[in-house]
Amino acid sequence: MKLLRSFFGFLDWLQLDWRRVKVKPFVSNSRGMLQQQLPRIVLTDPNGSSAEVLLYGGHIVSWKNQRKEELLFMSSKAKWKQHKAIRGGISACFARFGDVGSVEQNGMTRNRMWSLDRDPSPLPPINDHSSIDLILKSTGVDLKTPRSFELRLRISLSAGNLILIPRVRNTDNKPFSFAFSLCNYLSVSDIRSRFTEQADAITFDGETDRVYLHSPNKIAIIDHEKKRTFVLQKNALPDSVVWNPWNKKAKALPDLGDDDYKMMICVNSAAIDTPILLKPSEEWKGYQEISTVSSSYCSGQLDPNKVLHGFQ
Repeated sequence: MKLLRSFFGFLDWLQLDWRRVKVKPFVSNSRGMLQQQLPRIVLTDPNGSSAEVLLYGGHIVSWKNQRKEELLFMSSKAKWKQHKAIRGGISACFARFGDVGSVEQNGMTRNRMWSLDRDPSPLPPINDHSSIDLILKSTGVDLKTPRSFELRLRISLSAGNLILIPRVRNTDNKPFSFAFSLCNYLSVSDIRSRFTEQADAITFDGETDRVYLHSPNKIAIIDHEKKRTFVLQKNALPDSVVWNPWNKKAKALPDLGDDDYKMMICVNSAAIDTPILLKPSEEWKGYQEISTVSSSYCSGQLDPNKVLHGFQ
């Protein structure tokens, strides 16, 4: 209850400083009592779209369009409790170079309680967006070789798109390097569906776990069945990771339902090949924007090249 009492202390301040933001300390749905322990913030848009953000992990666990269609995938067996990373949605993964394991495995940012940023560093205003600023400060147990840092995350919602701006500041007296990733679990129709694509496109017929170094800054994820395309734009995140466990590995993951793999694709915007080096007081800033296009390449309405390079 101490957590909830401290959270209620932000209520009056939130109502004064954010428009179209609702604070709901409890989540009531079929995922059970464990999820109810995690306070969330709800961003809404006048057109009807919404996003739900947990303070735990700074995790976006829902993004719905104006038709109330869920755009993010959440595992049916997600662990809705502290000290466990939640499978699905969108989360920020931060790992200092030299730590053992992948960015996702060492992403301690996903199992820490973030705070609302009372004094966010100035960023250019985004018109007609509902936004929230979160902050996570390092603790003595975060890194085996302690380095002091601050991780900030601005989440902005508007009709048809979701923008994330992560920033990492070195508050230590020594330089350090790190890797960073935004893990995006997107909701798709049955990924086993077979269809004809361009030769340079990725299709799925088995387990996929690929890292694309220096990938394009604009990526289209085309869902023919739902007649919907996700357009992912990124900056200062030069790499991409594409993952789907398929049936055999899905059954081996304790926090993923056996059939969940059919309805998800994980596309990460990442900086993992080249270390990001920060000197004391320096700050790194990334950018990711996901938007949706309601059309289909199958019908001839959407050409991937036009999505990526512009419509004439």
